Amino acid sequence: MADFPYDLDAALAAQFARAFDVEGKVPRALEALGPIAGLDVVLVDGSPALFDRVTDAGARVTAVASTDRPALDAADGAADVVVVAWSRFSAATAEEVREAQRVLRPGGRLLVVHDYGRDDVSWLRGDLPAYGLWSRRDGPFLSAGFRIRVVHCFWTFASLEDAQAFVRAAFPETGEAVAAELKRPRLSYNVAVYHRTRGGPAAEPG
Repeated sequence: MADFPYDLDAALAAQFARAFDVEGKVPRALEALGPIAGLDVVLVDGSPALFDRVTDAGARVTAVASTDRPALDAADGAADVVVVAWSRFSAATAEEVREAQRVLRPGGRLLVVHDYGRDDVSWLRGDLPAYGLWSRRDGPFLSAGFRIRVVHCFWTFASLEDAQAFVRAAFPETGEAVAAELKRPRLSYNVAVYHRTRGGPAAEPG
């Protein structure tokens, strides 16, 4: 699944897609910060599951694959909203922002989705820049005119045993310790949506 920062085989990826954000909080956050309903959205590296959820929210979605270059495979002014899902903007470089703004129409919105941390999932992944530096005022996003909304969602499984089996299989180095501590069939998962308007800092509430 290209848009999640986890290297999973097909079976685990399918299980993860079923477990991730069953409450639909991420697409609701994208709607609140975009909006996206009825608008043209370029989704960078979205998995089929996220593509379907954004489409179900009423957006007209064009999926674009990431490359090693900042350039996006989309025309100038092609989108009202650009959604970057986990794979890029790890540093929100000036080149990345300019390229996203090229694709956006005037007043368009750039929404960048990453892990936030301070949750159960961060136990599995260890100490990462996304869990600290990225969300600080002097970090790459807020210092570049982005604002942040944190979405408190979950990975929800059919049973505690299913949750434990998944984390053990998907995260062999850390999953055993986390599985032993689980008391319910879900893991807390906080998602950061960094957002700004084309041409300047976002003006909407964070």
